[in-house]
Amino acid sequence: MTLPTHTPPITVPVDLGDRSYDILIGRGLLASAGERIAALMPGGRLAIITDATVARLHLSTLTASLDAAGVGYTVMTVPPGEQTKCFAEYQRLCDEVLAARLERGDAVLAFGGGVVGDLAGFVAASVRRGMSFIQIPTTLLSQVDSSVGGKTGINSRHGKNLIGAFHQPDLVLADTALLDTLSDREFRAGYAEVVKYGLLGDADFFAWLEVNWRDVVSGAPAREEAVARSCMAKAATVSADEREAGQRALLNLGHTFGHALESAVDYANERLVHGEGVSIGMTLAHEFSCRLGLIDDAVVDRVTAHLVEVGLPTHIRQIPGQMPPAETLLDIIAQDKKVSRGALTFILTRGIGQAFVEKGVDPASVLTFLQEKLRT
Repeated sequence: MTLPTHTPPITVPVDLGDRSYDILIGRGLLASAGERIAALMPGGRLAIITDATVARLHLSTLTASLDAAGVGYTVMTVPPGEQTKCFAEYQRLCDEVLAARLERGDAVLAFGGGVVGDLAGFVAASVRRGMSFIQIPTTLLSQVDSSVGGKTGINSRHGKNLIGAFHQPDLVLADTALLDTLSDREFRAGYAEVVKYGLLGDADFFAWLEVNWRDVVSGAPAREEAVARSCMAKAATVSADEREAGQRALLNLGHTFGHALESAVDYANERLVHGEGVSIGMTLAHEFSCRLGLIDDAVVDRVTAHLVEVGLPTHIRQIPGQMPPAETLLDIIAQDKKVSRGALTFILTRGIGQAFVEKGVDPASVLTFLQEKLRT
């Protein structure tokens, strides 16, 4: 199949009053980034934060566009991988932005996947008490999830994303052509976040994915539709609950279990990347919901079958290497950001597209469930 170089962008607005912004989705958007940024912030300069892999593949296209539009910039490169979301890299980047003499009205531009976006966003939220922020996400996961909604942060030895801030971007450019250079593993890991939007609140979208997922993978127009529908779902949720005081927590379907698994392997990408953790976590969330009598086995089987068909892991045993005991996983879960006054909060479900927030889940029931999952 011959893929087009450019497609007309789809615009998804994120309504946050005077902090509203647009997500633009389409093939070939990177080449017009300079023109769009110049219009957004005339005379502004950029700190481009990217990783070594993205820089090698795509940085020249971005900088050529900025040069043509007369936008000044400084490039700062970080190593790829989840372990980059740490205090040392955060401090280094803050110092480099200050050394470049960028002002509050200038912008930090995140050019990479979720790791770069989270880290760069936290830098933007911190330097000069808040700089403008632009996202150009380069992975499927970041295009449909982490680049939208303003969550930024770094990891701690106590857990994932426990240190950070809410800091909304001013613009998100999701060039779906950039996904053509992803490895098969990275693309499928990002697809787990797409599935999440169907499972949490849109049964029709999940059914559409069951039929069209191969076209999403291949780069057919279904890819833009999947990214747009995912962003629309997240934008609506963020607009209604920006700081996760209520229903935005639904977006964490699969993440409570998934983050614990990532922490348990010390964020080693060779063992588990984020989307794989989410895939296993969503399976566990449905199995746990079944254990509680909320759904029947047929729902679990349908969810698991789709994830397996796409090539995603669905069981803890599929994570290479030794896993810690259930007690350790429960301790990690107890540090999760969704814990409130010591009570465990999980996203459970009453069916496809019927997720809900359950507060005060009994830790003993979670422990027993995890012990069984680690044995089987």
